[in-house]
Amino acid sequence: MFATVGTIKSESYVLEIQKLYPDITVTGEPCPMWVPLIENNEYDSPGADYFVEKRVGNLLRKDPQIDSIILGCTHYPLLIGKILKYVPRGVRIIPQGEYVANSLKDYLRRHPEMEKKCSKNGTCHYLTTESTDKFQESAQLFLHENVDVEKVTLE
Repeated sequence: MFATVGTIKSESYVLEIQKLYPDITVTGEPCPMWVPLIENNEYDSPGADYFVEKRVGNLLRKDPQIDSIILGCTHYPLLIGKILKYVPRGVRIIPQGEYVANSLKDYLRRHPEMEKKCSKNGTCHYLTTESTDKFQESAQLFLHENVDVEKVTLE
């Protein structure tokens, strides 16, 4: 799996996967530069290839028999095109977004009392402590829409 340094150190994916599938070996590779590449809109640049190829190579050296790779960060699907350039054919790439959404849907189905607390037809209001321009760029990248955002100061 590819993930942030914190996610790899936490071993959260390893623990959860091994609960369900104890015979599966999970090999992790931290990718500390991937989120900054994406958040700075450099994920499609030629320079990004260096960081993607490096991490794919590291992972494959750790475990040459890998048959599937989990993208353990919501940012990483933006790098799928580059990842596929360096991963051997037949290796399955698994973005987490759809699994997380389906898991939430299943949870709400099994817990109708929680589902009832969820608002329907709500609106989104975005707040940031950082640059509103940067937030809007990221929102456009991930949500494919323009958003209104307000800067706030935390005390």
